[in-house]
Amino acid sequence: MRALRRIMIKRLISKGTLSQYLLALYCLYLLIPIYWLFTLALQSNTDILGEFSIIPNNPTIDNFIEIWTNPVWYQGFLNSLTYVLINTLISVSIAIPAAYTFSRYQFLGDRQLFFWLLTNRMAPPAVFLLPFFQLYSAIGLFDTPFAVALAHCLFTIPLSVWILEGFMFGVSTELDEMARVDGHSFVYFFFRVFLPINSSAIGVTIFFCFMFSWVELLLARTLTATSAKPIVVTMTRTISASGIDWGVLAAAGVLTIVPGIIVIWFVRKHLAQGFTLGRIS
Repeated sequence: MRALRRIMIKRLISKGTLSQYLLALYCLYLLIPIYWLFTLALQSNTDILGEFSIIPNNPTIDNFIEIWTNPVWYQGFLNSLTYVLINTLISVSIAIPAAYTFSRYQFLGDRQLFFWLLTNRMAPPAVFLLPFFQLYSAIGLFDTPFAVALAHCLFTIPLSVWILEGFMFGVSTELDEMARVDGHSFVYFFFRVFLPINSSAIGVTIFFCFMFSWVELLLARTLTATSAKPIVVTMTRTISASGIDWGVLAAAGVLTIVPGIIVIWFVRKHLAQGFTLGRIS
């Protein structure tokens, strides 16, 4: 029996099995707050503040119904999705040609310009609050989705250029020369050959742009008031005369995870390839 136990223990602590167990435990640890958030979303405030229970005693979907029937909540979701999509579209559209230029051409001040782009990403958002607020108030962009989207572009465009430039630099310039020899125009080569090769990089870029703009709070809260107030701002203003509505707040938290899951699902293959490619300089 002792010999059999030793054999079983050795098998259990083998390198492959141990790593799988550790990974499973880590995934379980990550799921705990999500599960707890979901259970809170299925309870009323009375149950949440009452007796502690791992499984809801009286589950209800009233909190989710409140989210989708109350215009304050669902309009917040629409506002967030609007400026996130605008920001992602602008960032990727500008970053692709910029990254191609940095990866293929050398010109006076190219490295300095590239470094200057990255310094914008290094600055905290709070530094730009007052300039953006005064500028948008003067030109009539305050409290619009474009205000938040353009403000986020200050951070997402440098990040997008940095990611895409690393991937595009790894694509040999011989591919460009072969396209010229074969008689293809630059437009055909760029859209039909070069971009499909860098689809993984574009997928990673879309992921980071979406995630940054979706979870960012400081700029979104300062540059909006009522009409374009996003969901992250609405979630910070749930205190009423009766206190905090924990159930509705938890339901909103569950729903805010869904867009991120959808984005990851559609770009999952590009993420798996993209995080293993590119160069580090």
